[in-house]
Amino acid sequence: MCRLQGFDAGLIKFNFLTGRIKRMAKQKESLVVVSKVKAYIKSKKMMTSSEALGAINDALYGMLDAAAVRAKANRRSTIKAQDI
Repeated sequence: MCRLQGFDAGLIKFNFLTGRIKRMAKQKESLVVVSKVKAYIKSKKMMTSSEALGAINDALYGMLDAAAVRAKANRRSTIKAQDI
């Protein structure tokens, strides 16, 4: 947002023009080592876009969330390889 239109206070944005408060999604911590991912992709003679790393991180969060659900369904508190 432009400084004249509103302000950004962490997870809350306020727009002076509309008078609305918008809660923003909390940023997820990166679970991937960017340099290692880029090196692997470069070894395949490909390039990495800026959006690719975010998508990889989101996919990893999804995979881990699904594994946690599967482990809980099997009455376990430990995620095993079979859950992934």
